[in-house]
Amino acid sequence: MAQNRPLEGIKVVELATFIAGPCCTRYLADLGAEVIKVEAPMGDPLRYTAVNEGRPFGDMEDTSITLENAGKKAIVLNTKTPKGREALEKLIAQADVFVTNNRQPALKRAGLDYETLKEKYPALVMGYISGYGEKGPDKDLPGFDFTAYFARAGVMGTMFDVDSMPMTPIAGFGDHQVGMNLASGILAALLRAKTTGKGDQVVVSLFHSGVWDVALYLAASQYGVENLQYPISRKKQANQLQVAHKTADGRWFQFAMPQYDKLYPKFVSEVLQRPDLVDHPHYYPQKNLQSHLEEFYAVMESEVAKHDCAYWADAMTKADLPFAICQNWDDVRNDPQAWGSDILANVKFPSGNERVMVRTPVMFAETDLPPYERGPFLGEHTRSVLEDLGYTPDEVTAMFEAGEACDVKRIG
Repeated sequence: MAQNRPLEGIKVVELATFIAGPCCTRYLADLGAEVIKVEAPMGDPLRYTAVNEGRPFGDMEDTSITLENAGKKAIVLNTKTPKGREALEKLIAQADVFVTNNRQPALKRAGLDYETLKEKYPALVMGYISGYGEKGPDKDLPGFDFTAYFARAGVMGTMFDVDSMPMTPIAGFGDHQVGMNLASGILAALLRAKTTGKGDQVVVSLFHSGVWDVALYLAASQYGVENLQYPISRKKQANQLQVAHKTADGRWFQFAMPQYDKLYPKFVSEVLQRPDLVDHPHYYPQKNLQSHLEEFYAVMESEVAKHDCAYWADAMTKADLPFAICQNWDDVRNDPQAWGSDILANVKFPSGNERVMVRTPVMFAETDLPPYERGPFLGEHTRSVLEDLGYTPDEVTAMFEAGEACDVKRIG
C-alpha cells in the first residue's frame, strides 16, 4: 500500500523568480511539503514570458508557471513596506526551509542573508541559488542559464561541431539541473536539522552545475589528446560508434556503444551486414581507428544513409545494441515510453485546453504523488495564508488597501 508523501508537515517559503529556485520547491511540493511562493506585486517575471515560449499570454493557459510552480500556494507581499516585511518574517519563522535566488547584496540589505537568519532561526535550512556561487570575484554577477551555465561553464564553447557554430540553448535546461541539485542538498540539510536542531545554508550555482555536467571531458581534456580538445569535428571523435548519422528518411540516429572493442565486431556483422569489416586493421581495435577516424566516419555515413530510421531501429534492437532516434518536441510528446513511465501528464487549463506537461523526474514505489494541476494565480492564496498567520480578515483587507499585500490578481 502506498505511503503518504515523505515531506508532509514540512513548510517551505520560496522567495525566488524564473525557473531554478521555483523548480526546486515545486519538487519539494510534489514530495508533500507545504510550499508558499512569495511574489512581489508585479509577480514572478516568468508570468510575462509568453512570447519567448510561443504560448498565450496570461493565466488562462500558463504552462510555464504550472511547470515550475504546481502544488504551491502563491501570495503577494510588498516586502518594501513594514507590514509586508513583517508578514514575510512570520512566514520564515514558521518555515523549515527558505529558498531564494535574490542576489546577496539585496539579501543583506533586507536582513534575509543566511548569517542574519540563522541567529534568529538556528534550525532553518536556507537554499540559495546564484549565477556564480557565494565566493570568488564574480559572486555578485547576475546569471542566467544561457550565460553562467551554457556559456561560461563550457557547454556552448565545446559541445558543437567545430565546423558549425555553438548550439542554440533552450531556457530552463541549466535551471532544472540546478533546481534538482539544490533539492538534494536541502533534503540532506533538512534531515540533519530535524535530528540535531542545526540548520544550514545550501548553495548551488548555475556555473558550478554546468562545470559539473561537463566534468568527465573537462578532466580528460587536460591530457592533450587531440580528439578530446572540444570543439572538434564529429568526424574526429575517438569513438565513431557514438556519433549520430542521418538516415535515408532524413532523421538523425544516435548510436551509443562506449565499449568499442567489445561491440564493434557484433555491430558491423549483425547491424551493418558488413562481415568484411570485422577484422579490418584500420578500424579494429579502437587504437587502430585513431589514425583512420574520418575514413570510418565516411563508411558509417554511407551505410546509414542507405536505410530509413525504422530499419536501423529494428536492426539495433535485434542485436541488443544501444541507440536512440533524435526526437523533436512532437516526437517526445507522443513517445509511448514517456507516457508509459508517467513522465508526461495532461493538464487542463482555465482556457478549457488540455496541454501535455512534464512531471518532476523522481519516482517512488511506495509514495503517492499529487495530481498534476495548474500553477497558482498571482496572489491566489494571499488571504488564506495571512489569516493562517494570525491576521484578522479586516487586517488582511487593510493590507490590500494599503498596497502591503495583494489579493488574487488574474493576468491576461
